[in-house]
Amino acid sequence: MPLQLRSWLALHDPTRRQASHLPSAIGHPPSPSSRISTSSELTPFARPSADAFGSEEGAAVKYKTCSWWHTGVLMIAENISLGILALPQAVSILGLVPGILLILILGIITFYTGYILGQFKNAFPQVVSYADMGLIVAGSWGYWLLWVAQSLILIFIMAAHVLSFSIAMNVLTDHSTCTTMFMIVGMFLCLILGLPRTMKGISLLSISACLSVVIAVMTALIAIAIAKPDMGNVVAITPNVPLLKGLNPVMNIVLAYSGHPGFIVFLAEMKAPRDYPKALAMMSILAITFYAIVGAVIYYFAGPSVGSPALASASPIVRKIAFGFAMPTIIIAGVVNGSVACKFVYVRVGKGTNLIHENNVKSWSIWIGIVAAAWVISWFIAEVIPNFNMLLGFIGALFSSWFCYGIPGGLWLYLNKEKLFATPQKMALAILNTSLILLGAVMCVLGLWASAHDLGRGAAGKVFSCDNNWSLSVVSH
Repeated sequence: MPLQLRSWLALHDPTRRQASHLPSAIGHPPSPSSRISTSSELTPFARPSADAFGSEEGAAVKYKTCSWWHTGVLMIAENISLGILALPQAVSILGLVPGILLILILGIITFYTGYILGQFKNAFPQVVSYADMGLIVAGSWGYWLLWVAQSLILIFIMAAHVLSFSIAMNVLTDHSTCTTMFMIVGMFLCLILGLPRTMKGISLLSISACLSVVIAVMTALIAIAIAKPDMGNVVAITPNVPLLKGLNPVMNIVLAYSGHPGFIVFLAEMKAPRDYPKALAMMSILAITFYAIVGAVIYYFAGPSVGSPALASASPIVRKIAFGFAMPTIIIAGVVNGSVACKFVYVRVGKGTNLIHENNVKSWSIWIGIVAAAWVISWFIAEVIPNFNMLLGFIGALFSSWFCYGIPGGLWLYLNKEKLFATPQKMALAILNTSLILLGAVMCVLGLWASAHDLGRGAAGKVFSCDNNWSLSVVSH
């Protein structure tokens, strides 16, 4: 078919007339015609199509089944989990005012960058991952770079959940057996619960995860407030915080908002993608509010000696109760991240075939194999880096700095590359998004420096150890 005819057909494709189902107050994406005019320069995979999963009429397995609240619950379960346990100590190190301000400011910024991801998905409906975005922006090298990076961040977050499961079991059982055995049990639990192939199936589990983390943290918060171990001994602004000491708490706050790699998959499986901003706002408002309250209140009652994870500041009995309540979120939040990671690989393996929509031995065997491999790798990482805080700081520095700040800023510049100086608003947004790229780079370099320093002094702990990793993971200052 001649190129001109293909271009005319693409331009008049009715599926493109969905146009902008996201409000454009935060910068207009290029018009559909301008986007399609460049599609001939892209590989076939990157050319615009109706959406990532195509028509599902008559399909044995359907993916576009999530309402906006399903998606909101998935986002909450993915975000509000491990990160919150490190926030009270982060506030205590930085001081109450800068700590809470960072929680609020970074929360607002990540809401904005999450919105940018929705704009890009609207402009290029075929994307289902950061790798797809990298292909559109930078070609094959961009695809493979971001495919590896997005897989690694999710695998490392999965590892953090395997590690958290072993910490919780050591607390609940008073270290009744080898920590490696607890990690293996946690890995298998997450593997089994991660077998559903659609996000709607996972979202039903996520409701219990959302309730779990709220109950667990509130249990610890109330108990600490009653005990008042060091009530009122707070500092508004901590003077002369050494750079290395201040970096890890900042990275832990960054990690608390690091759900962006999953947002595109969640959006791709929505029945009505135009409702994505509702789900994003639901998650962001709850996360910012909960993080600020927990960080400030626990610090106020526990004082500068507050531990990390925050449950370390509770009494042994309350700690066990809280970890018992936290078990669903420790497991299911890991399952959500694992499902996103495996979906990237599964969609890639099934590209150009009907594999992902089939319900047969072959499709299930491939899916189960991918899920099993991902969880085995995550278990291995958890064994190699058995320090909870160090693992969180490393993830925040290497990955979250880019996925939540730098890359979305670059995506906005790409969407608006022909209109960067069209209006004062555009110029201001161009400066803002360029600043996000620089912010991501600075976070990455400084955070990795801090993690390397900790690794150099042996803070990671022993690999494949049977030792009680609860005592290793508790950090006081």
